[in-house]
Amino acid sequence: MTSAPDLDALRRGETGHDPRRPEYVYVASSWRCERQPAVIAALEAAGIECYDFRHPSPGDDGFSWKDTGGKALGAHGMTLESAENYLRMIQHPRAVIGFEKDFAAMERADAFVLVLPCGRSAHLELGWAVGAGKRTAVLLEDPLEPELMYRMVDHLSTSIEDLLGWFGA
Repeated sequence: MTSAPDLDALRRGETGHDPRRPEYVYVASSWRCERQPAVIAALEAAGIECYDFRHPSPGDDGFSWKDTGGKALGAHGMTLESAENYLRMIQHPRAVIGFEKDFAAMERADAFVLVLPCGRSAHLELGWAVGAGKRTAVLLEDPLEPELMYRMVDHLSTSIEDLLGWFGA
């Protein structure tokens, strides 16, 4: 038998939920980032639901530009396309679906973590999150290239353990 909720505590905003602990975390990073799977695993092990762009849903291995007819990755993991080909690729149904899945998860998330190293898309996602008033953190790499605009995020973390502590996990 469950007990009745403490209505006075609820009126005071006391829910028993640690306000630092997010309900859903968007993990922004890159396919080239070797730490991204470890961050997903640590958040899930702490009981925090998160978005994994590499596996956005069961049986889905995430979006790849190759799905749109893009070139395979070249030197340093970069792909270069003509602007004309990119404009065709960005309208491809697979790109539209990939964007919709990612953006729906962005809107759902109450916290964002940027995991370095990563590229332009992840930084754009983090910038959107800051502008949307979401809680934001950057999991730094060591060594790293200094970035002044990281001052706009709520937390700069040097380890997964520190990040989990910031989340109250």
